[in-house]
Amino acid sequence: YENKYVKFFRSKPELPPGLSPDTAPSRPTAPPQGSEQGLSKAAKRNLKRKEKRKQQQEKATEQQQQEKATEQQQEKATDGAGGTPVPTEEGGQGDNAGGSSERSRRIKSLRKKLRQVEELQQRLESGGLPQPTKEQLEKLGRRKALEEELRGLEV
Repeated sequence: YENKYVKFFRSKPELPPGLSPDTAPSRPTAPPQGSEQGLSKAAKRNLKRKEKRKQQQEKATEQQQQEKATEQQQEKATDGAGGTPVPTEEGGQGDNAGGSSERSRRIKSLRKKLRQVEELQQRLESGGLPQPTKEQLEKLGRRKALEEELRGLEV
């Protein structure tokens, strides 16, 4: 369905009355990409900002590549001289940085579990817990295994 106004405007010619379609100038197309003609001041400013950001990113990637190259040269120098490994930015030594963080997390969780076991043991001894549940008894039974694992990780 089209209402009468839509029909009226569609039936109207696009050219002014009396102008022949042969002599009518063609409609301007969109400006080619990359040219700044026909853009508003804000659009031009945004383009400049975009280009500046792009240059900064390229500069940052170049710096990172240079840093990696210098780190590799330092590692080669220490490996050849038989020296100690150079610590990386993570604070660890080389690839062990990821493993040490996992290890420290595991140690922390084991200490927390042992603390919970000790609190449970104290409540049982003081009489604050008359009937321990099955899970509580299992937790008490795991104490030695937790202590052994913690000792192994701390060494």
